[in-house]
Amino acid sequence: MGALSPSQPSNLESILLSTRFHENEEAMLDSYSEWLVKHPSALDLFEQMIEAAHGKKIVVFLDYDGTLSPIVQDPDKAFMSDKMRSAVNEVANFFPTAIVSGRCLEKVNGFVQLKNVAYAGSHGMDILTPFGSLNNEKHPHESRSVDKQGNEVVHFQPAQEFLPTIQEIIQVLEERLKTVKGAIVEDNKFCISVHFRRVHEEDLDTLKEMVNSTVEAYPNFRVSGGKKVLEIRPCINWDKGRALEYLLDTFGFSSCGDFLPIYIGDDKTDEDAFKVIQRIGRGYAIIVSSIPRETKASYSLRDPGEVMSFLIRLTKWKKPSTDCIDLLKI
Repeated sequence: MGALSPSQPSNLESILLSTRFHENEEAMLDSYSEWLVKHPSALDLFEQMIEAAHGKKIVVFLDYDGTLSPIVQDPDKAFMSDKMRSAVNEVANFFPTAIVSGRCLEKVNGFVQLKNVAYAGSHGMDILTPFGSLNNEKHPHESRSVDKQGNEVVHFQPAQEFLPTIQEIIQVLEERLKTVKGAIVEDNKFCISVHFRRVHEEDLDTLKEMVNSTVEAYPNFRVSGGKKVLEIRPCINWDKGRALEYLLDTFGFSSCGDFLPIYIGDDKTDEDAFKVIQRIGRGYAIIVSSIPRETKASYSLRDPGEVMSFLIRLTKWKKPSTDCIDLLKI
């Protein structure tokens, strides 16, 4: 038998590696179990949660990436399944529903492909409500029009003045990041997403330095982090939390005392919406995560599969005789 190559572990080394792996795995499971005590499963406590919802008007807010679709290497291929689309569609038939995403409005609309939901793209800086507004008072940065079917359409864009500068930053970043293999600069209209999921670890510091130094030249913009992504946004007092408040107002709940918002999201940017739910003292903030993490959410779901199960149960609760839900066979 020949000698082991330097890259080939001995039997003892293999046993030690395997032992460490299982020890780490057990430690992670223990840590997650402890985390679940503070952020229990929204599926396990569904009946308890929904009991508190009786007599209240539920409003549903959903992030997209990592919530309705899996996180993927190529951001342009983050497709939601037909079953998930059906689940969201059914929920939106019974409750006012909005998709709140960092993606630009056109992209998230193209992914979801539903006409009975409101869309908030660019972290809420581009909001489209295709079924009008129940609030007669018009907000600044808001336009209202009538579509071909005679329905009122409300469009809200609080960061329009920054569009030319955003395009300038995109051009600069695309040129600078050509040397970083795997980097993707995504134009999300009112914000810029620099994805580094495909970037080699040894190049990460270079990429982050390039992004930060580029944005330093634009004092009206800031950089924030997400899941394998850097987000560049205008420095305005607007985020997913403010978008949630705007949509509640548009849906007619600003002067209503019997509404209950449910917000489900997986990213750092969703924390702004969780904070709003915490501040107003009503509703359910649900984080999508299979690992322990700091969050303002009170409940959790592990992955998009559990999100779909939760949405299906929500619809069944509203209308137990809904036969079409059973066809999903989840």
